[in-house]
This record gives sequence, C-alpha cells and structure tokens, in this order.
Amino acid sequence: MRAASSLTEEQRSAAVALFGKAMAYKAVSSQLGVGRWAVRSLYRRWRVHGAEVLVEKPTKTQYSFEVKLDIVQRFLAGTSAEELVEQNQLSSRRLLEVWVQKYRRDGEDGLRPKPKGRPPKDSSVPRELTDLEQLQRENLRLRAENAYLKKLRALKQQGRR
Repeated sequence: MRAASSLTEEQRSAAVALFGKAMAYKAVSSQLGVGRWAVRSLYRRWRVHGAEVLVEKPTKTQYSFEVKLDIVQRFLAGTSAEELVEQNQLSSRRLLEVWVQKYRRDGEDGLRPKPKGRPPKDSSVPRELTDLEQLQRENLRLRAENAYLKKLRALKQQGRR
C-alpha cells in the first residue's frame, strides 16, 4: 500500500477481512475506530481488486489515449464511475476523476500522452553570419551610437545655456 495511507497494515488487513463478511465501510470504520474516508477509499479499491488490494502493484499500468477517451466519454454519457472502474480494472476512482478533469479543461489533448523528462536543449549550433547580416548588425550598432552621441551633445548644450 501507499505510505501516505492513514491506515496501518493491520488495520487494512482487518478492514479487508470485514469487507469479506459483507460489512459496509461505515460499519468497518466504526468497529476499527479509524477515519471513514480512508476506509471508504480502501473499500472502493477492494470492490475492484478483492484481497489483492493489500498487495502493492509493482508497476503503474499505462492506458492508451483511445482507452482513456472511451472511458471518459462513457462517464460523461452517464455511466457510473464505480461501474467503469470495475469494468476496466482501473486502480481507483480518483484516476477516472483526474482524466475527466483533464478532458474538461483541455479537451482530447489533455488525455494524450505527454513526453517524459526535461525537454531537449536547443540543438541549433550558432551559425556563421553572412556578410550581409554582419553589415546590418554593424549598421544598427552605429546608428544607436550616433543617436546616443547626438543626445549627449544636445544635453551638454542645454547645460551651458
């Protein structure tokens, strides 16, 4: 299980055993004396994965764009989240909620896979400037210098008056 879970390993094992005896999550949380939300989350995962909910998954499952889009569109069409999570063996309801949020915010592009890692550096090597480009740069620099000197001369003349 995740280290962030507020339930200890013993509490999770006891809760799963009580779920197997057809107890609802509210009754289990009362009997174990733990928070309702943590037990509810465990209960939802237990409904999908059974007793395997106590075993941490070795790797994350990658879902294709088409699968994500199909699940989100079925959810928006009115299929319940629990039903979709069970049918598609999603790890949790929260995963579906995140997909729906991305779809609503960014459309289909929000569900497309993103490149991993840091973007590559700009690999363009500084190229040699052509003669024309060098002359244009020099011309700009000289114009700026000339304008600066004119302004400086005008300010000095104002100071003498």
